[in-house]
Amino acid sequence: MIAAVLGASRDPATERRIGFGCAVAILFVWTGFILASRAGARGVLTPWDLAALRFGVALVVLLPLILRGVLRDIPARRILVMGATAGLGFALFAYNAFALAPAAHGAVLLPGALPFVTALLAWAWLGEGPTGRRTLSLVVVAAGIALLAGSEFFAAPGAWRGDILFFIATCSYAVFIVLVERWRVSATQATAAVALGAAPFYLPTWWLALPSAIGDAAWQEVVFQGVYQGLVAMVLASLLYTRALVALGSTTVSLFTAVVPALAALAAWPVLEEPLGLGALAGVLLVTLGMALGVRRGRVDVPLPRP
Repeated sequence: MIAAVLGASRDPATERRIGFGCAVAILFVWTGFILASRAGARGVLTPWDLAALRFGVALVVLLPLILRGVLRDIPARRILVMGATAGLGFALFAYNAFALAPAAHGAVLLPGALPFVTALLAWAWLGEGPTGRRTLSLVVVAAGIALLAGSEFFAAPGAWRGDILFFIATCSYAVFIVLVERWRVSATQATAAVALGAAPFYLPTWWLALPSAIGDAAWQEVVFQGVYQGLVAMVLASLLYTRALVALGSTTVSLFTAVVPALAALAAWPVLEEPLGLGALAGVLLVTLGMALGVRRGRVDVPLPRP
């Protein structure tokens, strides 16, 4: 079953259904990542510990595939680039940003900004000019994210430093997305490459030189963050995202991530006791509408001219 999902289908309709299924699943995985990372920022573990758990668990899980030669056809330089972008670049900037800015900022600037950065890179590198429908959807999504952010986005003093790190993390992941599509790397290969390209370089550095509180944290916190950050947020999320990317393309898949701020805001209401105002609820509806416009096929979906 898993192999059937991860492998490309010859039937375009089946391939599209698999892509949409993976894209929907990634919404919930990324929403959980926002909430789990916020919990980690409030706990004892340092951002460097969270990254170590992410890379260490992922490498252990994926090591059998790596030893079987899943990356034998991937040049070493591409493995390093994927590890540097979706691995080190995304995780290190994102986890340190959560220590400087509220999680709500991360929900907006990580998955919320991803469609815009990805669309620009895909236009520049792949020649995938935005369509009329896609441009409209991005405008609607931007309006929804602005409502979600609201006046509280600028209320936390000093949070701008974390916001910058969040945006750098988003740009790093967007580079990975476009490169995976350009190199035509499979979901399994991309996921294994991120782990192999990051863990062997980061883990010794963390152990020898970076601040750590992993010895002071409760074992339940270490296990939870290790399982979620390493197994769910990295391995499962990478497999789902890359598989959806292969089936649907970078600009369509990245639009799904724009719904994550809305889901995270809704989930934070009962889980973190952070109620939403009318403006935020309107933002949730607009983001969802914008995503629906972007992924819906239509005859008027005409590409815009590329400069």
